[in-house]
Amino acid sequence: MPTIFDYVTAPALAAYIANNPSNNIPYLGAALFPPRKKLGLDLSWIKGARGVPVSLQPSAFDAKATLRDRIGFAKIETEMPFFRESMRLGEKDRQELLRLQDNSNDQYVMPLITQIFDDRAQLVEGAQVVPERMIMQLLSSGHIRITSNETRQDYDYNYGFAGSHKETLTGSARWSDSSSTPIQDIQRWKKIINGDTGASLTRAICTEKTWGYLMQHPSIRLDMNPIGGQNVIMTDELLHAYLFNKLKIRVSVYNKIYGLQDGSTHQFFPDDFFTLIPDGNLGSTWYGTTPEEADLMAGATVAEVSIVNTGVAVTTIKEPHPVNVETIVSEIVLPSFETMDTVFIAKVA
Repeated sequence: MPTIFDYVTAPALAAYIANNPSNNIPYLGAALFPPRKKLGLDLSWIKGARGVPVSLQPSAFDAKATLRDRIGFAKIETEMPFFRESMRLGEKDRQELLRLQDNSNDQYVMPLITQIFDDRAQLVEGAQVVPERMIMQLLSSGHIRITSNETRQDYDYNYGFAGSHKETLTGSARWSDSSSTPIQDIQRWKKIINGDTGASLTRAICTEKTWGYLMQHPSIRLDMNPIGGQNVIMTDELLHAYLFNKLKIRVSVYNKIYGLQDGSTHQFFPDDFFTLIPDGNLGSTWYGTTPEEADLMAGATVAEVSIVNTGVAVTTIKEPHPVNVETIVSEIVLPSFETMDTVFIAKVA
């Protein structure tokens, strides 16, 4: 009869996660900042504009891991953020498996096994949230902030984003005001980047709320139909086509959300921001070598380690007393931003 240790293993979990259809749908940030892997991960490998190393504000090192929000356990190892969280399959779960196995029918056992695997897959999904939050911070502010009230850690990764490539609209210039000029604003921002770097801004990112300012804007409706602009029945398709024809930009309306352990939900990309970007990849999402991968993957221990999604370590550890299997998901991750000089960030409302 299979034991508790036969069901939940790192290779089995990794295979389950790799074959999960939801794992094949990448976040927007993951598409713009493709994952890459290296041994270790120090700041000399994390580049901002023109290959300049990223500056890190001073803080305490080797802080003890503690529970934080849904992006996981927080610990700072040398220069880089380290995230880790675990789940335990205990004796109560084992007793439930034994009870179901008495039926000698997989149709009763497999739903529980699937639930156990799904629970652990959520840890990996939480690991994917971490770099996406970082990337969207970069694309809306130009820096990454990692804080933990419990450990009093406060890390600010300053990528040196140019102040001349940011703008905050105020007063009647805000896109929520009907007298604002969003098309002229976008034209001006494109010219700034082209004049400074020679790059062409061809894409943009915003949320549904920000997109709504453009959908409802009278100047756009009037430009579409000079005779009866207010009679235009605006659709997403019409506005996408108009912006491409007028400005040669394609807009990604990004409303994907993540949850925290307190039950709250948040958008990856904030409302009221409009970020213009060029074609191609904007940087890389660098994964380092976690302690689990570095020290446990070689074997000769009660732990098994598998790597998923380029650099996320899935570790299972057998505990004989009490009889448990602990599943640990950990990562060391930080994006680089080599094309930062060719990005324009605008707060439009």
